[in-house]
Order: sequence, then C-alpha cells, then structure tokens
Amino acid sequence: MREVKLRTGYTTGSCAAAAAKAAAIALITGRAPERVEIELPIGKRAEFEIAGSDIGSNRATCSVIKDAGDDPDVTNGALISSTISYSDSPGITIDRGEGVGIVTKPGLELDVGMPAINPVPRRMIEKAVSEVAGELLSQTGLSVIISVKDGEEMAKETLNPKLGILEGISILGTSGIVRPYSAPAYRAAIAVSINVAVASGNKHLVLTTGSRSEEFSKKYVRLPDECYIQVGDFPRFAVRYCSRKGVKRITFCGMIGKLSKIAEGYSRTSSDTVDINIAFLIELSRLSGVDDETLKLLRNAQTARHFAEMALKAGVSSVFDLICRRACENLRAWADGEISIECIMVDFQGNLIGRAEI
Repeated sequence: MREVKLRTGYTTGSCAAAAAKAAAIALITGRAPERVEIELPIGKRAEFEIAGSDIGSNRATCSVIKDAGDDPDVTNGALISSTISYSDSPGITIDRGEGVGIVTKPGLELDVGMPAINPVPRRMIEKAVSEVAGELLSQTGLSVIISVKDGEEMAKETLNPKLGILEGISILGTSGIVRPYSAPAYRAAIAVSINVAVASGNKHLVLTTGSRSEEFSKKYVRLPDECYIQVGDFPRFAVRYCSRKGVKRITFCGMIGKLSKIAEGYSRTSSDTVDINIAFLIELSRLSGVDDETLKLLRNAQTARHFAEMALKAGVSSVFDLICRRACENLRAWADGEISIECIMVDFQGNLIGRAEI
C-alpha cells in the first residue's frame, strides 16, 4: 500500500511574523509586498503570500491566511493581520488586537494580563520586523499589533477558555511548522492544562477521556472549570504528570470502553492500539458475582457499549464498580507517589453506572 504523506503547514506565530514583516515594508516604503520570506525557529526560511494590505499616513496593515497543512486545526484559514505604526517607545513593542486572547490565569508561559502571544512567536515577529527596519530602530520605535479575524469565535473551539485565555486565540508555535496530529503534541496539551490547574491552586483534578465524559463528569464532581482535563488515550501520562505536579486527588471519568482498557492494564487506550476484550469483561462479571445464566447472555455482546446495555438490562451493576476499582488500581500504580484515585463510569446518556475509590 502506498504511504500517504501528510502535508505540513505553518503556525499562527509564523503567519503573524510574516504579516508583521510585510506591514513593516509597507510602512517604510509606502508599498505592500506580494510575498515575504521569514526565518523559522528551526533555521529554515519560508515564503508567505500577503492576502491583503491597507496603508495609512502613519500605519500599515498586512494580512496572511494561515495554512495548517493537513492538520485539523481550528485556525486553518484564519486571517492573521499585523498593524505597524511609528511610536515614541524605543525598539519594537508587540501587543494584541481583535481576536488575540489575553492571559487571565497563571501557569502558562506568559504572565497574567499579557497578550496571548507566546515567547517564540514574539521573537519571530521582532526578528522579521528588524530585518526590514534595521538602522531605523535606533531613531524611532515601532508598535506591532497582531489581530485575527473571528479569533474570539475560533477560541471557543480550543482549550483557551479553560486555560484562562479570553477574547481570542493564542499566537503559538515553537518550530514555526505545523505537523499533523502527533502523540507528543497531545501530551504537551495535557501537560499545559494540568500546569494551569495546579498554578491556580487546585489539588483535585478531573481527568476525562473526551468531551462527552467531561460534560457528564460535571454532574457528579463540582470544581473550577480549569480542573476538568481531557486526556484522551493517555491516562498513564496524565496521572503520572499530575502526581509529579503535586495533585493530591484525581477523579477519572469515562465510559465502559476506555475504563475497561485501563482496568485491563493498558496505558494507551486508542482503538488502533488495543481492542475491547469482551472475555475480560465476562471474567470481571463472574468475579463480581454474576450468575452463570447471565454470563452466558453477556458473552453475546459485540462491543463494550453493547455489553453495558445488556448488563444494565439484566439488572447487573456490580461489574461496573469492579471495572472502576481495577481501573483505580492501575491508575494509582502509574502515579509517582501517593495520590487518591476515584473512577466514575457513565453510560452514553451521562447516567452514573459505576464508581470506586482507593
């Protein structure tokens, strides 16, 4: 089979830097370029097409449309703009415009109150503008305002509201390149979320396997919004990171599929890594006291959801508590040090069907 190579793209930081360089050229020369080239943090140079420009008497605005490649990024296609004007402040100052967020919680790379423009993109913007301004910066300052059209709406589809980044998206990127989804990227996102929760003084976090389980978990555990963290297929990484950051209690919420995999001892729960083991669920049913006739019926289950529906219809609930207990034991074994673990299992309507704590 022919391997499909996914196309890379560029970060919001790269696009902002390219827009800033174009705006600097437009301000100084009075003409906006059609394309600009910037240096990426990885040492390579990349060329960007300028999507639009507007030049005034003391300011210039240029825009770049973000191309995220084959990454399913909510900011793909975003119009990222930079407005540059002369200022009395020496050097280059960078601030946020419409659609770029502001930091309101500790635990990120940026201090509370700062624009959500991360350190590497800031350096990229400064370098891109300096390549154009050169000696001019010894005579006058330049003010750079980064904005993103519809950025506040885009941010609602990201982790920003939970992380305390309000009013827009973040200008991000450490390499300048967007590579399609990777496990390291997801783990990094989990770590950032945990950092924010801990920095806000929280010692009890709720880890969930996805958006539905997060929504359902809020019916049973009430904590500040930043305490609910989606860990996807990386329960071991999340629990270990929590314990290393000083978290004292974890409530893990999920549905039968993911929780049964954790109960069986799998630290990665993606469907392409491990399948649902109906035989394991039958064995736990037997250990929880389910009679032989019901066990025979449950052996016909085709999926974990089917198993749960059959067990509930048969009036069997003890197996769900046992799955949660086994999951608790494995989660705590993966942690570094003592930590209290609670597991709650919900059905696909959000009803609580299993619970255990150790």
